[in-house]
Amino acid sequence: MISELDVKSREIALSNLTEWSYDANKKGIRRIITFDDFINAFGFMSKVAILAEKADHHPEWSNVYSTVNILLTTHDANSGSGGLSERDIILATRIDALL
Repeated sequence: MISELDVKSREIALSNLTEWSYDANKKGIRRIITFDDFINAFGFMSKVAILAEKADHHPEWSNVYSTVNILLTTHDANSGSGGLSERDIILATRIDALL
């Protein structure tokens, strides 16, 4: 079973992920990244897709021209009710390393 991070653990994790914010409605973390153009945004998404596949942990995301909106949440945390887990923090850290 994957556990949701408690409030203190979430706050500590987010102190190191300064570009990410907690989305209480989705019980996950969100980051919006703007690139110079569509090609750079799409290239970034391709790199993230490879990371996500290797981690078997996939983002909810969208792309409009040069903007990529990413939400990380663990759907099977808390016995299926979802929430922010260590898996999300690890993937966010790896995503940040691409930038």
